Amino acid sequence: MRTKIIFLLSTVFLFCSRDVNAQNNFKKLDNWLADNASAMGGRDILLIYKDGHIIYSHAEKNMNMRQRILDRYAAKKQGDKVDFSNYTPDTRQAIASCSKWLSAALVMTFVDEGKLKLTDTVGRYLPILTQHGRGNITIADCLAHLTAVKSPELKEEMRDLKDMNTMDDAITAIANLPMEGQPGKVFHYSNTGLQIAAAVIEKISGDNFRHLFAERIAKPLNMNHTDFGFSKVPLPAGGAVSTPNDYINFLVMILNKGTFNGKRILSEKSIAEMQINRQTHDVKIAYTPAQIGGFGYGFGEWILGPGFISSPGLFGSFPWVDNNKGYAAFLMTFYLNNQGRDNRYLELKKLVDDAIN
Repeated sequence: MRTKIIFLLSTVFLFCSRDVNAQNNFKKLDNWLADNASAMGGRDILLIYKDGHIIYSHAEKNMNMRQRILDRYAAKKQGDKVDFSNYTPDTRQAIASCSKWLSAALVMTFVDEGKLKLTDTVGRYLPILTQHGRGNITIADCLAHLTAVKSPELKEEMRDLKDMNTMDDAITAIANLPMEGQPGKVFHYSNTGLQIAAAVIEKISGDNFRHLFAERIAKPLNMNHTDFGFSKVPLPAGGAVSTPNDYINFLVMILNKGTFNGKRILSEKSIAEMQINRQTHDVKIAYTPAQIGGFGYGFGEWILGPGFISSPGLFGSFPWVDNNKGYAAFLMTFYLNNQGRDNRYLELKKLVDDAIN
């Protein structure tokens, strides 16, 4: 009897110690978000999912006047109400290149259905690319930034897209861009590949990209406040607006190897394909963002370490999945100064790892 009592007391002490340690570690996260809010646009929020539920949700705010002006401009552009209060899990905001992960997943739903193969060449669906000698680019090349099309700088590319009226206009513009090598052998991080892939699935389905995303990704994942805006030509590589709650649902699907709430969204094979590093030793790196250089890339996602995948955005939001530690997290911010951003991401990742251990 005495032995049982000692065992029970030891067990209670062990669990209480774990709980206290977790609270202390989460306090470190609270402090980090508070300390970094000013440098990350004045506001930040972090959600962490593990073992079937959100285990952490915390926001901080420390905004100056310049940051308020920038946020007001961003809200006006996406047609949302200006709100300078703390971020919440339902705050809707542009997520820039975090969009790439969503769009790559959408394309993979067509692969799962057998309507598209990763080895299919784009000229089969978009003859104008064949006419300009780019028809041999594959779907896999498009998802991994390996088209070898020499894309213009992001600002120029975005400006050009605003002047276009249809997806066909966008593809015609891409067809006239110069090449910088052989498809599959040159990595150039840009909007181009996903724009081509979006045009391909539109041709296959006879439907528009925004509706395809809504029906195949957003709706089954309960991403009720996520869309690709209202511009004439959607931007699959950077045009999405989302919320922390919505995006974490997508990450949960990735973490769960393609399932969400018991529903199969993507096959395990597609999830695995997306997480293969396509930057092999024979691939030339023509352009990669300075703040995230030196890492591998799969389909719509960076390979940042063993089991560690992400698709960070220009505005600072940072989604990631750690397959080895079994959790997903999403940091929402809005700021353009990317100096030191890579170190900030990795510092946060380490704090989260420590908090959940």
